[in-house]
Amino acid sequence: MTKAEKTRQFIIEKTAPIFNKKGYASTSLSDMTDATGLTKGSIYGNFTDKDEVALACFDHNHRTVRETISKEMAQRTSYRDKLRVYVDVYSGNGKFNLVPGGCPILNTAIEAADTHPALKTKAAEAIEGWKQKIVTLIEAGKANKEFKPVTDSEQAALSIIALLEGSIMIRRTVGQSGYGKPLIAAVENIINAL
Repeated sequence: MTKAEKTRQFIIEKTAPIFNKKGYASTSLSDMTDATGLTKGSIYGNFTDKDEVALACFDHNHRTVRETISKEMAQRTSYRDKLRVYVDVYSGNGKFNLVPGGCPILNTAIEAADTHPALKTKAAEAIEGWKQKIVTLIEAGKANKEFKPVTDSEQAALSIIALLEGSIMIRRTVGQSGYGKPLIAAVENIINAL
């Protein structure tokens, strides 16, 4: 890795949690310079603008979540248990400290839906990729006779995603961790009924 690549990576790693917590609009250049200890010129010498930093930070945050989930899934043998990794990771039980500020997909999707087309596209692609990962797991479970052959994989996948993200949104907005428990239980019910 070149010095420039190391500097870019350093900027991303230091500012990614800030973008995830504060959002694109509220993250300032001062936030970035404070977090990195670099000057404005150093940051913009490595990135063309704030948009490029934000997009790189989303990719970093999303990759962190995906890698954690993949690592956990690799330790599970059944497809049902692989799906339960989502419950474990998104339940808010504190076992997994993924990205400060909550789910980067949810945070970015909400903020960027009407304000930032490039970030909205990144969030939409992340949701589509997540849905496809779940569909693939369910289809593999059906082929392995773990799940019912009549299971609508896409409906189950979208329901799981909506309930997990909804539980995070409610917990974080209301400030009550218990408020997400019924939604997590609903995800468990879907997984158990497959």
